Amino acid sequence: MTKPIIPARDAPSDTGASALGSLPEWDLSDLYPAQDAPSLIADLDWLEQACTDFAADYEGKLDTLDAAGLLACVQRDENISTIGGRIMSFAGLQYYQNTLDPDRAKFMADMQDRITDMTSQLVFYSLELNRLDDTKLAAMLAENPELGRYKPIFDRLRAMKPHQLSDELEKFLHDQSMVGAAAWNRLFDETIAGLSFTVNGEEMGIEATLNLLTEQDRSTREAASRELARVFGDNVKLFARVHNTLAKEKEIEDRWRKMPSPQFGRHLSNQVEPEVVEALRNAVVAAYPKLSHRYYELKRKWLGLDVMQVWDRNAPLPMEDTRIVDWPRAETMVMDAYRDFDPRMAELAKPFFTKGWIDAGVKPGKAPGAFAHPTVTTVHPYVMLNYLGKPRDVMTLAHELGHGVHQILAAEQGELLSSTPLTLAETASVFGEMLTFRKLLEGAKTPEQRKTLLASKVEDMINTVVRQIAFYDFECKLHAARAEGELTPDAINALWMSVQGESLGPAFEFMDGYDTFWAYIPHFVHSPFYVYAYAFGDGLVNALYAVYQDGTPGFEDKYFEMLKAGGSMHHSELLAPFGLDAADPAFWDKGLSMISDMIDELEAME
Repeated sequence: MTKPIIPARDAPSDTGASALGSLPEWDLSDLYPAQDAPSLIADLDWLEQACTDFAADYEGKLDTLDAAGLLACVQRDENISTIGGRIMSFAGLQYYQNTLDPDRAKFMADMQDRITDMTSQLVFYSLELNRLDDTKLAAMLAENPELGRYKPIFDRLRAMKPHQLSDELEKFLHDQSMVGAAAWNRLFDETIAGLSFTVNGEEMGIEATLNLLTEQDRSTREAASRELARVFGDNVKLFARVHNTLAKEKEIEDRWRKMPSPQFGRHLSNQVEPEVVEALRNAVVAAYPKLSHRYYELKRKWLGLDVMQVWDRNAPLPMEDTRIVDWPRAETMVMDAYRDFDPRMAELAKPFFTKGWIDAGVKPGKAPGAFAHPTVTTVHPYVMLNYLGKPRDVMTLAHELGHGVHQILAAEQGELLSSTPLTLAETASVFGEMLTFRKLLEGAKTPEQRKTLLASKVEDMINTVVRQIAFYDFECKLHAARAEGELTPDAINALWMSVQGESLGPAFEFMDGYDTFWAYIPHFVHSPFYVYAYAFGDGLVNALYAVYQDGTPGFEDKYFEMLKAGGSMHHSELLAPFGLDAADPAFWDKGLSMISDMIDELEAME
């Protein structure tokens, strides 16, 4: 009922807020002024009646509708999605501001329950649409251009047709969802938000502790790593239970739906062919030696180490400027980069800073990481950060603002067609990062500054491409192993370590306890197999940026048109104006070559 939150790749992670300037907080009143607002109560009442009326008017009758009747039906469904999405966006965003607040948690759970109950009457809708005669539906879509605009929706639904269950089973799964995956997701979120870590005598949450992994002082990084390992180890049985249950639940539903693999449902929702994902995965794994292995060997030398430990992976370089980037400076850096690309992009980003569309500060109970949530097309997106003033946090701001700009532009498509598949959802965010990086690189005044910026960008790209494909391989192994039986924490730990050494390379040694670090990654819990979308997006943007650098005429206009398309077009159609094809294996090599070229430049500086 609500569109997915787009999470960041890794939680950034507390420095004193006073050093950062005044950090913005959300103003959610554009959704609703309060939990008991008359407008929210009115929308709940409207939604309940609308669902009842929709079922009464259409259940068992979709095959009797003409084109005009089917269009009216689709538009009524779109209105229901908009109101339901607005309510759940408000409840969810309030909750993520403080997951430990029992009032917010109860409100979100109550809204989920109520809307699930209301919309259970609508389960028939997609099932009956999929039973429509292909020839008759095609004729109606061709006859009525306004209805034909919704063809991508019908295509997506019909892609699920071979995996559709009986009406009764589909309704059961819908009703049962709140005590299934959603309940385990909530347990995970509240457990992570409630974890407490003590480093050098100071008690802190997970964001602040993860942030210490990027500190200049190596002993601090080590202390933080060992404390993370200790706390994850103390809670690993619970995290293993969450993963075992969710993986088994998915395996059961996939089996009933006759999904050929655990990943297949994600590929369907991403509207990407399995062979395209496989080509991406294989290209990245084959490139490990020339990317991550080669870069981390360079970094090992820069740090003056015989071998790197896991707490050195995100360490700042010895020559790196460790000054905190305050919020006003971060805003200027990103907005200047966006404006240099196209003034329209800066204008679209401006309201996030001026109208309460960003929640930036680190606060007790706040969800970790960062995301951009589009809410509904009749309102606007909201961005969540945990801003701590590190250069990576500036890039996270650029990343999430890219999502926000994309979501605003795609809103023109309407509620049903605005959402992009996850693979394309990362395009504008990674492109926004690239614009910000290139702007900073142009301003580098010394070889040391250029070296630091290049190294930082390479690390970000390795985290986006190599790390996420390693995550994807871990998930593939986890779900395959769970299909054979219950997994002990040690078994999950072993699967995690099987991809870490391969992806990071021989420069690393792994401390005792690092094998539990899978436990805090939210993507595995909330969005199984989501992670390859980051690598897809990075590779796509690298290829796209190369086209931009070549001075392709009208690139900016083509780029905005691509973002405006939202979910109305397949990736092949969106990339065609740029002369790109993601189905070509060479496409991924082109994107990976950009990372390799940067490492070449770093090696040449030695």
